[in-house]
Amino acid sequence: MHPARRRIWQRRDLWISLGLFVLFVLGLAGLISTTGDVDVMALLGTVDGPKLALLLALSLVNYTFRGLRWHLFATRMGLGTSLMQNMRHFLGGFALTVTPARLGELVRMRWIYRETGVPLAGSAPMALMDRASDLAGNGILLALALALSTTGIAGGGIVAVLALVMAWVFTRPNLLATLTGWAYRLIGRGARFFARLRRAVRDLSRFSDWRIALPAMALSVAGWFAEGAAFGLLLGWMGSDIGLWTAVAIFVFSMLTGGATGAPGGLGGAEGAMIGLLLLQGMPFDQAVTATALIRLVSLWFAILVGFAVFPVANRLSRKGAYALENGDL
Repeated sequence: MHPARRRIWQRRDLWISLGLFVLFVLGLAGLISTTGDVDVMALLGTVDGPKLALLLALSLVNYTFRGLRWHLFATRMGLGTSLMQNMRHFLGGFALTVTPARLGELVRMRWIYRETGVPLAGSAPMALMDRASDLAGNGILLALALALSTTGIAGGGIVAVLALVMAWVFTRPNLLATLTGWAYRLIGRGARFFARLRRAVRDLSRFSDWRIALPAMALSVAGWFAEGAAFGLLLGWMGSDIGLWTAVAIFVFSMLTGGATGAPGGLGGAEGAMIGLLLLQGMPFDQAVTATALIRLVSLWFAILVGFAVFPVANRLSRKGAYALENGDL
């Protein structure tokens, strides 16, 4: 891509992210305004500096564990990239979390191509496994949380099963290859694209080994549990201790349903589900809205902030890697 066009796209992605953040803030501010400023400020005051640092640290645990999972997949693919490279790629991709079509996965694969020469089709199975692992990890965690929670969530079991089924589909190379063939026959064009996609999904068989699948699931469950636990702590500090596992169940259920809407980062859907479930637990409206706003800031938007910090470094080093690869220095 021409450098000038690349800069235009990068600026566009930045403005999209900023615009969605502004809409997120305005939407929650509108909800909060209906509760009364005094109540909200009192609730916000319950989360001081050390408590906020703990919430952010738990979010970092999630990002780190999922980054280690990405490294596990890269190692299995035989990319020859180091732990630092893979963590840099994974975290930098967070900058584009709320851009359309989840461009974070694409930019990670672009960096891999620059530094290793492996084309997009060669690293695409990693992105599929990353999505499948998140679905499976959240499905397992939701089922566990519902089993240990003192109160249930209507439809929670169905969502957990659907997440696990979708994760299973994403890890079935032969099934996906068949579906790819059906899609090509239905559309009737794009033979080259569908041929590459078919080769990519067949490469998923590399991850069927239990020595890869089990650690990947463990990292997924542990990572997402850390953010669910952060949500439980936050609710307790606000005086609405509904129990750890109920808080985890609400958090994971909201992430899954938000993602199902197809909106970037699950915006709108995740917040709506979280507020609604907290209200069903008997929480006052002001507490539900404030808790939702804070947990999304320290999870989703903190991830994007980390991504923006890492992105220019990853982009610069990938260009250096591409130059070294072209000149035979690697």
